[in-house]
Amino acid sequence: MAYNLFILLIAAERLVELVVSRRNARWSFAHGGKEFGRSHYPAMVSMHALLLVSCIVEVATQHRPFLPWLGWPMVALVAASTAMRWWCVATLGKHWNPRLIVIPNAELVQKGPYRLLHHPNYTAVAVEVAALPLVHSAWWTAVVFSLANAAILRIRITSENRALGYA
Repeated sequence: MAYNLFILLIAAERLVELVVSRRNARWSFAHGGKEFGRSHYPAMVSMHALLLVSCIVEVATQHRPFLPWLGWPMVALVAASTAMRWWCVATLGKHWNPRLIVIPNAELVQKGPYRLLHHPNYTAVAVEVAALPLVHSAWWTAVVFSLANAAILRIRITSENRALGYA
């Protein structure tokens, strides 16, 4: 099934992100980086992994159809959100990480997508979490994981703002 291959492609992209993340974490720690919000990170990773599994399971067990009028626009949103996330990665360079690692006295990045949005990576993730299941009309997965993502992002953004001295 093409949808399963699409989900596997997204999973492979996530594995690439983890490789980049580990490399960047080593660099950040070597430059005095301190990690914040470590307690919510496993929940965030688990939620994203379960999202991919749930997409496949709901489509298979609930016999969700591919609806072209919905599926193709959702594919476009997934592609756009992935491009936005990689724009964030490119803009932040070695400072990018899904872990919350702050290097003391590092300048706050205000270029690229960060000149347009305060949290462009999280915006892209929220779009992807909603759109990815809807590519194949997995309604329940879209709703449940969008709510879970909102809860995790609330914790994450609060932690990030506190770590950066905004709160």
